[in-house]
Order: sequence, then structure tokens, then C-alpha cells
Amino acid sequence: MLKLMEKNLPSDESIVRVPFKTVLASICGLWLCYFLLTTLRAEMFDLGYAQELLLRRALASVAGVVTTLGLWLILRLFDGRSLWTKILVALIVSAPVALVLAESNRLAFADMEDRIMQRVAEQQGLEMRRNEAGDIMLYLPGSAMGGSSGMPGEAPPGGAITIDQQKRAESATQQLMETAFGRYFMMLTWCALYLALLTGEKARAAERREGAYRRAAKAAELRSLRYQVNPHFLFNTLNSLSALVLTGKTQQAERMIQMLSTFYRHSLAEDPTADVSVRDEFALQRLYLDIESVRFPTRLTTHYDLPDALAEAKVPGMILQPLVENSVKHAIAPSSGTVTLTLSAREEYGRLVLTVEDDGKTALRANSYSSAGHGIGLANVRERLEARFGKQASIVSGPTDSGYATHIRIPLIGVEGYN
Repeated sequence: MLKLMEKNLPSDESIVRVPFKTVLASICGLWLCYFLLTTLRAEMFDLGYAQELLLRRALASVAGVVTTLGLWLILRLFDGRSLWTKILVALIVSAPVALVLAESNRLAFADMEDRIMQRVAEQQGLEMRRNEAGDIMLYLPGSAMGGSSGMPGEAPPGGAITIDQQKRAESATQQLMETAFGRYFMMLTWCALYLALLTGEKARAAERREGAYRRAAKAAELRSLRYQVNPHFLFNTLNSLSALVLTGKTQQAERMIQMLSTFYRHSLAEDPTADVSVRDEFALQRLYLDIESVRFPTRLTTHYDLPDALAEAKVPGMILQPLVENSVKHAIAPSSGTVTLTLSAREEYGRLVLTVEDDGKTALRANSYSSAGHGIGLANVRERLEARFGKQASIVSGPTDSGYATHIRIPLIGVEGYN
């Protein structure tokens, strides 16, 4: 029957398995409980021969572990099948396994039976002997052993109990079947435990797959959002470059091209889903603002405030780029005077706060910085933060007394004492 059931077994190597260590631990735990309980029972009945019985009980338990491992090797062939198939296999295979266990238990204690019976008879004041037919004779107190007629097997005047070989054989067979039934239900109990462990492993595997899918989807979202930044930045930079060429500022245009090449060499070399240090993020924005300073040599001044303790903190790559571009577009470009653009980082209640601030005094700044209808700028940053940190990140933007500021608050990662 097993061959018929194995014909359509799935051969996929991705079938979820219970780790061997877990299987072995469950089997050893089962037989350890058996060993301890049977030892306790022997002590309660005071059968004697404690050391010898302990050794034989240990051997029977080891044989049980080996036999149960054989049962597991059969069950694991059906790990990829339906639950009812596995239950049916467990019900069928456990029967011969139980018979093997019962027989191994009988063999382990076979030569101890007569010795234990002899000891019990002595405790009851009886004397045990065997007659020529091999039957066991238990003589009661006051009996004349051997009988008055001297014929073997006859009850002496004082009376005796005779246990003949046939009855002993029948009793042994009955005892073997009772033991086999006990082992059968013991094996079914372990099979139920194994199926529960297998179900748990499948649930954990499903959770791991779901987690991998979520991470892949999040990485795709982050990659998409990050890739939106580069074309947007390139579009603005090419417009600036075009303006320099049209006005005959060739040297400035050449300088901008060189810096643009350096900027893209750095930005495109990174994994779009990876975090970078605040030091590197500030360096990239400094390079971008150097490009813009070619376009606005007298209107743009920059200031950077990065404490050494926070230089290695991790942030999403180019997370400040849209914010810096907004300041250039809405504060510096429309201004006729000098505008100072400040990039700063600070620690606040165990969180990293990144600030992009300018002192430009242009009209309609609040509307231009609104995430609704403002392209990829502030909305892109907000979506990237949400995809990367969920509700642990926030972004607040608004006018200040001196101009406009945007504050990003994210978990402080990569700094000792805050990880």
C-alpha cells in the first residue's frame, strides 16, 4: 500500500521539513519519559534487581529511539502530501512498528521473568520449582514437595499451584499483544506530535516567504522612488547648463559638466535601496550645491552643521536631494539677494533630526512646498521615509521667522548606544 501512495509523491526539494535535531529531540524526549515512568513503577512494586532492570530498560529505550527514527523516515516521505494522507500513513505504519517495539521489549526482559517470579514467590512464603514437563510449581506452606505418589504434576497433600507451559505461552502472547497496543498508541502520540511540528514549520515557512515578499515589494518601492530623483535632478541641471551656454558662460558650463559627471558617478554607484552615512549624504548635497553655485555665484551661500558623533548615522541615500532642490528653485532662483542654505543634523530624544533650511523671503512658499501637486519633491521624501521606516519617521515642513525649513525625524541607526 505504501508503494501505491508513494507513486505521486512530490519531488520538489522545497518541501518543508522538520529539522532533524527537532525530530531527534522529540523522540528522545518521548522515550526518556517512558524510561522514567517505568523506572518509577518498578520502584513502587519493588520488583528487585534494580540495577539489572535499569540497564535492560535503558536498552529497550534505546531500541525504541532507533525504531521510532525508522518510523520517522517513512513518515517524512509524505511530508508534502495532504494531512489526511499523513494521518492514514501514521495509522498504518505505527502497527508493525508497535509489534517490533513489543517484541524488543520482550527480548530485553525475557530471562528476568523467572527470576522476578522466584523473588515474588519467596516474598509470599512460597517455593517455586519446575517439574519434568517444564511447568512451574508453586508450593504452599505446609505442603510435602513432590507429592505422596511421587508422580510429577500431582498436587501434594498441602496443595500447590501449577502454571503449565501452554498457559504461560498463551499468557506471554496476550502480554505481547497488550504491550503492542500500548506501543501503538505511544507511536500514534508521537506521530501527532510530529504532524504538529510539521504544521508549525509550514506556518513559519509561510511567514518567512510572506516576509521576503514584503521586503521585495518594499525594496522595489524604494528603488522606484529613488530612481525618480535622478531624472528630476538631471532635468533641472540641464536647464541650468542650457542657460549658461545660451548666455556664453562657457567656462562655467564646462565646470558644471565636470561636477555633474562627478555627482552622477557617486550617486549611481550606490544601491538605490541602501542607507548611507549622514557624512556621505551631506557630501553629495555639497557637490550638488557646488554645481548650482556655478549658476548662482552671488546668490547662493551654504552652511553645514554635522556633529562628529552623528557623522556615521545611517539615512536613505539622496533623501535630502528633493528638499535641497526645492530651496534652490523656490528661494534662491527667484531671489535678487543672497540666500543662505543650511543643512544640519542633530540628535533629539534618541532620534536623528535632519534639517534643510533657507532664509529666502519669496511669496507663496507654503503652497509651492505642499506635497499636493508639487511633483516628486516633498511627496517623494515622505513616501520614501514611510516605505523605509513606516510610522517611525516623520517630516514637517513650514515657514520660519527667517525663511523656510523642513525637518526629517528618523530612528538613529549606526551610532553606538542607539542601535
